[in-house]
Amino acid sequence: MLRRLSEAVSVSGNEKEIRTVLKELVTPCDDIWTDTMGNLYVHKKGMGKKVMVCAHMDEVGMMVKGITEEGLLAYSSVGIDSRVCVSKRVFVGKDKIPGVIGSKAIHLQGRDALSKAIPHAELFVDIGAENKEDAMKYVNVGDYICFDTAFSYFGNGRIKGKALDDRLGCAVILELLKKKYDYDFYAVFTVQEEVGMRGAMAASYQIQPEFALIFEGTTANDMPELEGHQYVTKLGKGPAISMMDSATIVTPKLFRKMKQTAEENGIPYQIRQGTKGGTDAGAIHKACGGAWAIGISIPCRYIHSPIAVADISDYENTIKLADAFLTGHKIEEVK
Repeated sequence: MLRRLSEAVSVSGNEKEIRTVLKELVTPCDDIWTDTMGNLYVHKKGMGKKVMVCAHMDEVGMMVKGITEEGLLAYSSVGIDSRVCVSKRVFVGKDKIPGVIGSKAIHLQGRDALSKAIPHAELFVDIGAENKEDAMKYVNVGDYICFDTAFSYFGNGRIKGKALDDRLGCAVILELLKKKYDYDFYAVFTVQEEVGMRGAMAASYQIQPEFALIFEGTTANDMPELEGHQYVTKLGKGPAISMMDSATIVTPKLFRKMKQTAEENGIPYQIRQGTKGGTDAGAIHKACGGAWAIGISIPCRYIHSPIAVADISDYENTIKLADAFLTGHKIEEVK
């Protein structure tokens, strides 16, 4: 399941492939539908509070913005550091035309250039075309570009692959949908989170939840050159509970109840130490008069790059924490 989710090609605004995969994987439910933006909704009817669990389907990527006379593709991107792009393999367009992102060879760069990151404007996708006319047989301006990365297990319980932010969150929801909760339960797989939480805003008005639980992949910055307080999260230390980020401040009592749930059930957890970035909670918690909302994040190294790394135990413990919170009726204890 994780392999299928990770390897699906679904850049923000073009989530069709991952949506198709999720429809195949989701367990039987009372209703399933897609809205005009492309959000996928799964409903399990109940008599309790209206609860929404949420994870975004989209991934960072690029788009063809021009084709040179030599047949190379100029591109635009959002949320990707140009330093991770050089020499990476990609797929272009609906036919997944293989390509590679190229730059000047080291022999052609001056000393000053070698000390700086090559900007996206100086990088091009090479699909092996002879010229512009040849390239246009296979791709067009506006085609999406996605990293070509195979998913795999490695090391001691680690996984690597593209789009773990937030295909791991999608996988958590698929597992929760196999369970039964005393709520009117909505699972939403949102679109366009990476370009501004757009799908989550539409979903909030569609569902108007009383409570929302958001699953996200977050930065694990446990690198050798950094000190502990700069880590944000660490792999293998459990799901990360957020108090705040750039788009949300969690109600303190809700934050404490989530920590309490982990401690009562012996589930390892950590506090997300960074406040940069945002999740779908930023759109959900303030829509339609407001909703209780909190995020549980799975630590990932190297997110927003061609390949990310996560620990399978963090994923498994995220499922356990969310399940314990919902079955323990902690929502009712917040107000």
